[in-house]
Amino acid sequence: MSNEKKKEVPVLQAKSLGIQFGGLRAVQDFNIEIGQSELVGLIGPNGAGKTTVFNMLTGVYHPTEGSFYLNGVKMNGKKAHQVAQAGIARTFQNIRLFKKLTVEENVKTAMNMHMSYSLASALFRGKQYWEQEKEVHEKALELLDVVRLRDKADTAAQNLPYGQQRRLEIARALATGMKLLLLDEPAAGMNPTETAELLEIINLIRDKFKISVLLIEHDMSLVMKICQRIQVIDYGVTIASGTPEEIADNPRVIEAYLGKDEEEAVC
Repeated sequence: MSNEKKKEVPVLQAKSLGIQFGGLRAVQDFNIEIGQSELVGLIGPNGAGKTTVFNMLTGVYHPTEGSFYLNGVKMNGKKAHQVAQAGIARTFQNIRLFKKLTVEENVKTAMNMHMSYSLASALFRGKQYWEQEKEVHEKALELLDVVRLRDKADTAAQNLPYGQQRRLEIARALATGMKLLLLDEPAAGMNPTETAELLEIINLIRDKFKISVLLIEHDMSLVMKICQRIQVIDYGVTIASGTPEEIADNPRVIEAYLGKDEEEAVC
């Protein structure tokens, strides 16, 4: 019998993933593996195809090439709600909260798929209904503790400052009970203090819930501090992958962000 340890199935595995809109190939030959509790950054210039990758991984777009797997289960062709039920949750570049609902109610909306009481129990407020409502209430407050919003539980989401709305989105994603969390520019619009607090919260989430995280972010100081590995795409193609130190010194990455030196360009 071999003494070699059996290779762990990646939480996320994408193989030659791509999508074409008419004659435009927005993403091509995208490959990535993310292990348990691993935090990976996906970066690139504006228009590089990062959010398109997220849209494919969450069922918003269906890939025209390749496949992707969650814990070894093929996800191609599944609708967005099926992907969420399987264990992939996300936040968005533009905040998408239920503005008039309270902070706690926003979190509880994401737990709907886990509720099992009957329609009759809900209508007549039976024992099963109250037991599950109590459980959901306690779980929502626990998640709000994690993102430091418990004291805002009864506040309307629209009355939260911008940075706190971002954190509420993360709490709502966590409420789905996901295995993989996709964060799309979570620090966008935040000041340095809010960004530092966000960094602490993301690290806490990974350590507490043992989930894997794929992060899109333009704040490179945040990316370099928090990510274990980074993958860089430009014009829909991966141009580099490695540790933060390797990416920071990669000439192709520097060129993608800053362009070629004028003297080099004419040579």
